[in-house]
Amino acid sequence: MSIGASPPRLEAADKVSGRAGYIDDIKLPGMLYAALLTSPHAHARICGYRLEAALAIKGVKAIVTGPDLKTPRAGGVVKDESMVARDKVRYVGEPVAAVAATDPEIAARAAAAIEVDYDPLPAVLTIDQSLAAGAPILHEKFADYKQSVSGGGHDNIIFESSITEGDVDAAFAACDVIVEGTYETQAQHHLYLETNGCVADVDASGRITIQATCQSVVHIQQRVAEELGEPMSRIRVIATRVGGAFGGKHASNIHSIAAWLAREAGRPVKLILSRTQDFEVQRSRHPARIRMRTGAKRDGTILAREVDITTDAGAYADESPPVLTFALMMSRGPYRIANVRARGRAVYTNKLRAGSYRGFGNPQASFASESQIDELAARLGIDPVDLRLLNAMRPNDTAFGGHPVPSCVLRECLTRVREAQRNAGPLQVRPGRKRGVGFSAMSHVSGLMGTSAEVQLRPDGSIALSTGCVDLGQGSDTTMVQICADALRVPIERVSYARQDSDTSPYNWKTAGSRSTYMTGRAVAVATATVRQKMLEHASEMLECGVDDLELRPDGQIGIKGTPIKVTFGEVAQRSLFQSGGPVASNHGFVFDGPPFDPKRAAIHRLAFKNLGVYTFGAHCVEVDVDEATGAVEVRRAWCAHDVGRAINPVACEGQIQGGFVQGMGYALTEAMQWDESGWLTTVTLADYKIPGILDSPPEIHAFIFEDPEPSHPVGAKGVGEPSLVGAAPAIANAICNATGARPRALPMKPELVLDALESRT
Repeated sequence: MSIGASPPRLEAADKVSGRAGYIDDIKLPGMLYAALLTSPHAHARICGYRLEAALAIKGVKAIVTGPDLKTPRAGGVVKDESMVARDKVRYVGEPVAAVAATDPEIAARAAAAIEVDYDPLPAVLTIDQSLAAGAPILHEKFADYKQSVSGGGHDNIIFESSITEGDVDAAFAACDVIVEGTYETQAQHHLYLETNGCVADVDASGRITIQATCQSVVHIQQRVAEELGEPMSRIRVIATRVGGAFGGKHASNIHSIAAWLAREAGRPVKLILSRTQDFEVQRSRHPARIRMRTGAKRDGTILAREVDITTDAGAYADESPPVLTFALMMSRGPYRIANVRARGRAVYTNKLRAGSYRGFGNPQASFASESQIDELAARLGIDPVDLRLLNAMRPNDTAFGGHPVPSCVLRECLTRVREAQRNAGPLQVRPGRKRGVGFSAMSHVSGLMGTSAEVQLRPDGSIALSTGCVDLGQGSDTTMVQICADALRVPIERVSYARQDSDTSPYNWKTAGSRSTYMTGRAVAVATATVRQKMLEHASEMLECGVDDLELRPDGQIGIKGTPIKVTFGEVAQRSLFQSGGPVASNHGFVFDGPPFDPKRAAIHRLAFKNLGVYTFGAHCVEVDVDEATGAVEVRRAWCAHDVGRAINPVACEGQIQGGFVQGMGYALTEAMQWDESGWLTTVTLADYKIPGILDSPPEIHAFIFEDPEPSHPVGAKGVGEPSLVGAAPAIANAICNATGARPRALPMKPELVLDALESRT
């Protein structure tokens, strides 16, 4: 059986030996190199360009500026941006022009030689400035922009949304205890090892091929076609190996820039961002302000919650509407709270765009929610885990918005991490430090949008599998092959898996949202089951018996039950190809088809999703030491329990849990993108932007896998890529408070912030 095993990843040998091909490894004959000129202003009108000096440099082959663009604006939910700025710039670092030249140094020198005349405008750099009366408007023509989801935007507000269940005001009136607070979260960079990049080429007919480090070939294909005014059939996208993404490598303006330059020059063009450019040009996690109020009875029953969330979208909408929507959906927490009102808005500011990032709005909402659960427990005099257990969701409850939740092991996860921490031997506390223990609970989803998979029986009886799911380093290639191989009872070596290519790969929305194992894995399972049935039907005719009399045997054989009589997969393939029936193959595609939001249960206003679901649950416990003299926080140990439905590859699941926790630890303690008063990003290198290294990470991160099979998935699987990040920050915050009595309400909890909290203790 392949499911439940943990074979080496399909690409592991290539990666550790250096044979794996990444985007910067690609070299094509006659290849040019691209360089960007970016804006030095946070907000300014573009009055003109002078290109003469750049064009005079030997080796320059093409330049693109805003006036060259004749197509409408592009974007995700809101069509509000262009590959390079048009008319005005809206953040420092926004591409204003791009150059293709015969080597990188010439391209950079030519880009620097372009002169742009600007008329600086007042900038808005914070949520408060964006919402202030009379604030400068970033997008004066917002009402004219095309939008795939109408969100009621106006002034600097991009999108507004709300969800309400129950009678919130009456429920608060019945509460014995009410806690409230305001929580702030920061911009976090994705910090993948490999920066964004691509290579674009054009053939003699003008058709463009782009190779890219990306999360979806179809997203890039669609965006480039839109920006270049070409049909998608004229754009081909091939995914290379990806050195990490975390939400930061879906459609980007750099792909369109490289494609435009390649088309103009008639030669291939490589565009690779430096680390500093990747910080300045791409995207971040949304900074957010969350105001929250929670009320309960004296026995701990939570009756009501009210939430107000404002997210800072930066200069362009990107995926801000769905991120806001999902934050609102997660703001109830994984609890039975009958009366909840959550509302929010995403606003423009003159900073780098914010977009999707591992957790997708859930980390921000859960930091506030889980911090407030501990605050409520303290007011009630109830153990924080007991309070969570009392109010935790159970199987067949409903999520916020009315989705039924048939599978839920939250109480088991909470119990497991508490018991594990209690049973662990004590660690020595160094002088001058205080030890604290903190807990958090979380939920997430695995089902959304559309996907598909194709399975074919090859002439020799081996199997060809193809999906549009790009492996970002999490091991999804191996997972998909395991699902297919298990259904056919063959070794994974007998299943080939094709690289993602928009010309040949079945459709997949993108690798994101913890959806790959559930969504694409489900498509693989169904397509494989169809191929299996076709093979059995062929074998029944070959062996002159009923299909029910047959069984799959290991190593590619089909036999009559209880007898040695058999045929091989290869013999079935030969019959299908040359005698009867035609090639044995199946393509299965679907859009998430779970129960929709329930309008009878929840009043929903402007959600950016038509539907999503398949809830997964988890719990964290951490031990921290706090230095009361410096405010430094050290995470000593962590216990993380997560529901995976069914573990296709247990070691991969454990790796996702541990890696997510460390990334969440960076979000909690050290990582923050910071801008000065003029809008310049000041954290543009790894000397300025601190991520956890091996010495910062606790030596013990215990991952506990719970298997509670998801009924709608043929093998019961769910996703686990994001939840482990979601729970880290609130668990650490709660541990700091447990150690010191000080409650941090802003991220990251750097030493100076912790000291401020210590000094403000009452």
